[in-house]
Amino acid sequence: MRLTEEKYSEAHELYSGLIRLHILRHASQEGVFGLGIIEELARHGYKLSAGTLYPLLHNMEKKGLLRSHEFLEAGKIRRIYKSTPAGRKALSMAREKVRQLFGALFEDLPKRQARRKRT
Repeated sequence: MRLTEEKYSEAHELYSGLIRLHILRHASQEGVFGLGIIEELARHGYKLSAGTLYPLLHNMEKKGLLRSHEFLEAGKIRRIYKSTPAGRKALSMAREKVRQLFGALFEDLPKRQARRKRT
């Protein structure tokens, strides 16, 4: 099934919240930088360009969820993002909501799978 541009946009909109949570999770554990988070997300099947990721990071910083600082590494300036206390609190609250939501999304899955096996 090929994704039309409209369907891709809808899927991207759904996934962007999950991507933000993933960024917050890593930024809460350690500092993250753009290329590193692009590679991490790619391991999970998300293909993000720098043009998509950096506006996300900047927006999260603007909202007070992340803070960044620059440092020099191997002759290159890197911007590292870490979660703020507000970001860690938002992540904690989101984890509970996601747990509830995914429980509801998958609670009847075993029943449906069993019905498919019988037919």
